[in-house]
Amino acid sequence: MSTVKIPKPVTAEELFRLGEDAPYELIEGELVEMAPVGGEHSDVTEALTAEVTVFAKRRGLGKGLAEPGFIVSRTPDTVLAPDFAFIPAERVPKPMPKAYLSVVPDLVLETRSPGDTKREVAAKVQRWLDFGVRIAWVLDPASRTLAVHHAGGQVELLKESDTLTGGDVLPGFTFELAELFE
Repeated sequence: MSTVKIPKPVTAEELFRLGEDAPYELIEGELVEMAPVGGEHSDVTEALTAEVTVFAKRRGLGKGLAEPGFIVSRTPDTVLAPDFAFIPAERVPKPMPKAYLSVVPDLVLETRSPGDTKREVAAKVQRWLDFGVRIAWVLDPASRTLAVHHAGGQVELLKESDTLTGGDVLPGFTFELAELFE
């Protein structure tokens, strides 16, 4: 990731006007370039998020969203886009806004890319938790692990042979992580 230096802080509204093809997040008013993801990243992310989305929809639990932008703070603005977010049914905006969301998702998924440093990923997870996200999943295809970060500070590291559960955010959801890496 690289930071684009500009003379003034950028607002969430200015970032949105750049369009969906603008590969940026906004961190405290500064544009941070996000590189396009590779095939493996996309494949494992889709495999997991499709299961969550179908599970949640069938049970009326809420809505799964792919790469939505969330305004997590203002003045200066921070807009983050997880690889996936789950919003519980009672907080799903109706109608869904055309611009970035300001609702707090219960769960986000970040899939670590080869160029992401541990420090960058940890900072992003902390921003999500500070925003009020209850669970942040960090999927690392290289190590074939998934870290579950809870709002209270607890972190569980699941290996390929483990089963991921949805806890109280997605009650009854289970997923064998080995399915991601077949």
